[in-house]
Amino acid sequence: MSDVKVLVLAGYGLNCDHETAYAFELAGAKAERVHINSLIDGNVQLDAFHIMAFVGGFGWGDDHGAGVIQAVKLKTRIGDKILEFVEKGKLVIGICNGFQAIVNMGLLPGFNNNYTERSVALTFNDSGNFRDDWVTLKVNTASSCVFTKGLDNIELPVRHGEGKFYSDELVIRRLIENNQVVIQYAMPGGSPAEGRFPDNPNGSVKDIAGICDPSGRIFGLMPHPEGYNHFTNHPGWTRRKEMMKRLGNDDYLSETPAGIRMFKNAVEYVK
Repeated sequence: MSDVKVLVLAGYGLNCDHETAYAFELAGAKAERVHINSLIDGNVQLDAFHIMAFVGGFGWGDDHGAGVIQAVKLKTRIGDKILEFVEKGKLVIGICNGFQAIVNMGLLPGFNNNYTERSVALTFNDSGNFRDDWVTLKVNTASSCVFTKGLDNIELPVRHGEGKFYSDELVIRRLIENNQVVIQYAMPGGSPAEGRFPDNPNGSVKDIAGICDPSGRIFGLMPHPEGYNHFTNHPGWTRRKEMMKRLGNDDYLSETPAGIRMFKNAVEYVK
């Protein structure tokens, strides 16, 4: 088939569009950075793409809450087109600020195929501080999420001030029972963080770092998969390089980092 085409949103304080496009290109897709206004005014047609990426940053300065203005602008202007995109079986990923935007739009959690109702929130970190760190994540292998197939324990960077996942007890229970909780913050060995800081960097309920809709085609997460596109991105790469060198093992040079594996899963799914 033709190239897998990815629309990467850009504009108004979003600042991870270049990295996200680059990561999708590494994963074998054809990525195009598109300003939000170009979608709204019709200069770019959403139908031309297979995957839509809501990226990280500080959309509209987060002045009315993280992801709020972006969600309202898109939902009121092209909400119908985004719903059609989803109904056609295409993929959506929301990363950090993008995750905040799609939960505000109601694209997640998507209970009963309702992609317009907001029932979860991402709010201020319990620490009261912006967190820029690396975290260990436990992947729910029973989840239907397209993006995480074949992954288990992984590490990814986080950088956010409003990443605490929160909802009422009934919604949280439903997410867990439906296996819509895709990734959770964990200890370095993979055991649950159980809310412990800094392994859980924001105080998320049940250590939730990312969720998907029931189909597994819409995925939102606070960590940045595009931020782990090469082994040298990891803060411990020099130590690992020296350890592998002493063992006479250079396999790490050809490894596909966890972030790119997520994007590769999406590209392969479309193919």
